[in-house]
Formats: sequence, C-alpha cells, structure tokens
Amino acid sequence: MATELEAAFNSAAQLISDTSKLVRIVLSGRRRNMTVPFERIDIRPVLIKGAITLQIAQNDGRVTTTKNIEAKDFDSSSYLEMGYANILVEHTSGALTIRITKKGEAQVHEEKGVREQNLEHDRKKSRLLDASDPFLIEVGISDSQGRVKPTKADKYLQVEEFLRLLVPTLNAAIEAKQIAKPTADKPLVIADLGCGSAYLTFAVHQYLKSIDMPVHVIGIDIRPESLKRNNEIAKKLKIEKSIEFRAEAIDQTSLTSCDVAIALHACDTATDDAIAWAVTGGAKLLLIAPCCQHDLQTQMSQVPEPWNILTKHGLMKERLGDLMTDALRAQILKLLGYRTEVIEFIGGEHTPRNIMIRAVLTNAKADSKDAETYKKMLSDWQIDPALASRVNLII
Repeated sequence: MATELEAAFNSAAQLISDTSKLVRIVLSGRRRNMTVPFERIDIRPVLIKGAITLQIAQNDGRVTTTKNIEAKDFDSSSYLEMGYANILVEHTSGALTIRITKKGEAQVHEEKGVREQNLEHDRKKSRLLDASDPFLIEVGISDSQGRVKPTKADKYLQVEEFLRLLVPTLNAAIEAKQIAKPTADKPLVIADLGCGSAYLTFAVHQYLKSIDMPVHVIGIDIRPESLKRNNEIAKKLKIEKSIEFRAEAIDQTSLTSCDVAIALHACDTATDDAIAWAVTGGAKLLLIAPCCQHDLQTQMSQVPEPWNILTKHGLMKERLGDLMTDALRAQILKLLGYRTEVIEFIGGEHTPRNIMIRAVLTNAKADSKDAETYKKMLSDWQIDPALASRVNLII
C-alpha cells in the first residue's frame, strides 16, 4: 500500500536512531530523475573502542570504500533523501522495506522476525559453501583435505557470489508469486546453460538442497566429455535423482522449459542462445553472466558522431562493444516483459567478466519510449544484435 514518503522516511529514521537494535541499512537503485553518488550503500553498527560507530560501505560499481561515523554524528535523513529507490532497514525485531515508485510514492513493507546484531568491526564474511563440501572436492575446487586450491580461489568466489545473488532474488520471486513455491511433487526446475565443468550446477543444487528447497537441476553443455565427468560425480555424490546433465547445444536442447535459467560465462553468442532459449521456454528468472562479446564489435563499422572518439582506439572499442551488447540484451528482455537489471556480481580483481544480467518475468508492457530508444540505437549504429533475431523481436 502506498504511504506518504515523508512518513515512510520518518519510520525508517526512527528505527535507525536506535543503534542498540539496528542490524543494517541498505540503499540501492535510483529514483526517477535523480542521481545517486554510489551504486549501493551498506551501513551497519560496529563497536570501536567501546563506542557504537556506523560503518558505511559505499560501492560505485567498481570498488567499495568504507568509512566510520560516530552514531551521534550520523544524519540518517541525508542518506534516506539521497535519491535511492530501495531502502532496507533491518533491526533485531524485523525489517522495514521502502520502495519508491516512478511516481514518487513509497510502498512500505514491514516484516517481523528475530535478527542478530553483529558489532564486530572486521567481521569475516560467512561463506555459503563450506570448502570441505564433498562436491567441491569432486569438481576440483577444493583439495582432498577440504581446502580451496589457490588456483581455484577465484572460481570458488565467483560461484559463491553467484549464489548470493540467486537466493534472495529467487526467494523474492517466490514470495511475489512470480515463481510457484517448490514442492516435492513439483520441484523448482533450474537449467544451467553451457555448464562446462558444472561448478555452478553442483553448487546451486547442493546449496538449495541444504536449505530444504525442492529442486531439479539440469546442466547443459555440448561436450560429451563434460557429460561423462559430471554424471560420474553426481553418482558418486548420490544425487543423480535430482541433478542431470545433457550433452546438447543450448539452441538445440531437448529440454523445453524451466523455472530459472542460469549461465555463467557462456561465450559470445552462446549467451544469446541461453537467453533466447530461456525466454522461449518461459523461464521466470534469468541470471546471466556474459563473456567474450564479439558479435557487435564486428558490426561497429558505421560509428555515429561523436562516438568515433572512443572507437578509434581498439581497446576502448572492444569495451564499448561489450557494454552495448549487454545493454541491448537487457533492453530486449525488458521489451519482452522482464524486469531487468545489469549488476556487478563479483569484484573485477577476480574476473574481468563480472557483469550479470538479472531478469524477472513480470509480463509488464514496456513503455513505447523504451521501444523507440532501442530502435534508434540500432539505426544510429547500424547494428543488429544476435539476441533480437533469436527471440523474433518485432516492434
């Protein structure tokens, strides 16, 4: 239910003021026609030299900077009114969520439930995946002693952070009834498209099983050797009833549908194949981390002014092509009825391919302006994104 924005901010400020119960504050998203200084801000109370201090972590999409402000000097109003569209205030008795709509109205949701306040200053990040989990040993991320191999540390963190994005997004979609609540008779069907060595496939299966979510996970990869290896691991772990693998091309797979489609670093237009298959199969949630976007780069020959100042440099042309490819993928999904976001899923120090497209099917009709902007970009640059033809987009 819409609530007066000022009243919503007052409720949030009141909760924030009680640092004895405050767990954390998260500011994200951008209100319409407003700019924000950071992509996301996380705030939590910490204990420093016997006094409560607010630790503020500010992420600009590339790096996170942290600063501490004494609780008595913290002005919550300045942060609440900074222009963020999503505000979360968690306290020891529950949580307050404020979502500000395009019309500037506040949609407020209050949740009851016990939360733990952690005041440790240098808190270690808890891991979703225990390094000694048998599946991590079997797929080669951990050694026989249950320790992450130094050469696989980046892969371990990529899978870990992928899960951190998947689980809350999945729970939110189930709560909003965008995805049916999984049951033993009708488990959640997840397709990992271009699964390769199946690090992510096994991780998703094992973690969701550990939180008692009924799932059936299918890993699809064209290589027969991957099929053989992954099936052997599934049998060894005794999970072959709820996880399976198929040696098929993404665009020719015998699988016809799923609830959730995921793809981690499917190369070049294989990402478009994954998105197109997911859309055609009616997937309700997509989490796609693209890789090696070359399709548009080869088409960028007629560059509109003044963009040639960028494209005359090969490295910058390549990066611009990457960004344009993923921006157009996100726009196409929006035109097809998905709510889309392009986010960073892990720091660039672990992999340069750290963008993720997150899309939830809402069937909301896209604004005519969105279609016109899309068409103008294609016209100005004389480009034809691979995904458009794969989904038969007509606007």
